[in-house]
Amino acid sequence: MEYRNLGRSGIKVPALSFGAGTFGGRGPLFGAWGDTDASAARRLVDICLDAGVTMFDTADVYSDGASEEVLGAAVKGRRDQVILSTKTSLPLGDGPNDAGSSRPRLIAACEAALRRLGTDHIDLFQLHAFDAATPVEEVLSTLDELVRAGKVRYTGVSNFAGWQLMKSLAVAERYGHPRYVAHQVYYSLIGREYEWELMPLGLDQGVGAMVWSPLGWGRLTGKVRRDQPLPERSRLHQTADSAPPVNEERLYRVVDTLDRIAGETGRTIPQIAINWLLRRPTVSSVIIGARDEDQLRENLGAVGWSLTTEQLAALDAASFQTASYPYYPYQHQEGFARLNPPPVATPDR
Repeated sequence: MEYRNLGRSGIKVPALSFGAGTFGGRGPLFGAWGDTDASAARRLVDICLDAGVTMFDTADVYSDGASEEVLGAAVKGRRDQVILSTKTSLPLGDGPNDAGSSRPRLIAACEAALRRLGTDHIDLFQLHAFDAATPVEEVLSTLDELVRAGKVRYTGVSNFAGWQLMKSLAVAERYGHPRYVAHQVYYSLIGREYEWELMPLGLDQGVGAMVWSPLGWGRLTGKVRRDQPLPERSRLHQTADSAPPVNEERLYRVVDTLDRIAGETGRTIPQIAINWLLRRPTVSSVIIGARDEDQLRENLGAVGWSLTTEQLAALDAASFQTASYPYYPYQHQEGFARLNPPPVATPDR
């Protein structure tokens, strides 16, 4: 397994990490992904550790906390071998303080996560969404307290807009609070909007990307193909409406290219899609999920080899969609960048 620094931090994380969203199976929305119990989860963790996958990501909202509980039980007795990442900020109840990133909410969420995970510290504590109702200064000072108390090692965010992340980094710099080192983002061959603004920001500010849904919400598993009905067992029948949208012709064009490269390499479509992501700038780790051992082992096969320059170029061309990119002002900025390219980044930047 390849290990990479998480953004501009000192901690090294595996190129692939495991997403525990399928653990628990409790609740209507984030509990519908799977119902893996502690016994099955422990087996999946065994396979991950054998492959060098040491980072495990979850959230308090996944299965109403059951995902954290199951993950905690699965890593019990080997806490020193794993990196635990969890998230908070999304609603966990109907009360006025059951959502967001206020001081009481973050402190309570951290304490609850520590209890459910069965640990005394969280390696990466992330905000699951930007809370526009809470001052950034309040959010960062609270996270600073949690870090100083030894309950949190590093902080990060998920699904932030560029200005939200940049404002947070600026406030952190101003007051000497810990800077966010990770941004958990949606990024795939059929969802490349991350590249418009967040990737350049990550490069400039040293914020590493942790990629969620690298297979485009299940559309790049190899089961969705041109002129072929969606399999009855596919979760897309229930979840497509809440998935990031994608142009169908673009999807089929990408799948056709993946299929051709699969024939050339002997790799599967999911393995190729994940391997492409691992070659992209700022990507620190790609989060893979699995409901069973076979699915996990297939996804683990995405590392240890590389696509050729020609294959990468073919995937870039197939997945690029002029109709959706570039929006203003990116088109103007791109034109200027071609005439006046930025300096090559050095390790100390």
